[in-house]
Amino acid sequence: MKRRDFRLYQKPKQIVFTKEGYDDVQKKYDELKAERPSAVEHLKKSRELGDLSENGYYKASRQRLSYIDSQLLRLGSMLKYGVVHTQKKSGVVEFGSLVTLKTNDKKIIYTIVSKHEANPSEGKISNVSPLGKQLIGKRESEKVNLALGEKTVIYEVLRIR
Repeated sequence: MKRRDFRLYQKPKQIVFTKEGYDDVQKKYDELKAERPSAVEHLKKSRELGDLSENGYYKASRQRLSYIDSQLLRLGSMLKYGVVHTQKKSGVVEFGSLVTLKTNDKKIIYTIVSKHEANPSEGKISNVSPLGKQLIGKRESEKVNLALGEKTVIYEVLRIR
């Protein structure tokens, strides 16, 4: 008798979001959902132009609709399994905390978010990134040493909100 692989039937893990991150995903989903009927109409019009093998308008329309559908599927899954984390304000760095750091006489502000929301250029770092992992659980005035190759950068936690 064959043994079945039940891992295929496991429910996906929850995706933890900040309130803002979940709202952003919902907004993108709604925008794409509203844009889809227009993309379907463009595809329909492009089919009517004749020979599909040399119809660039048709290929572009089909590609756009395919992109919208794949993004709706991805974002829909994120919304389905997404949960909003509520911050506890415990005085330590946790998921959702806004942290002010000092390094080399420079102040940097980061928000600790999930890997799905992370965007360092916007000041959002993942809780599973090297710096994010080390910051979790730290209090104000504690220091974190981050090894970057042969160099070590020292960050001091100045403020947690």
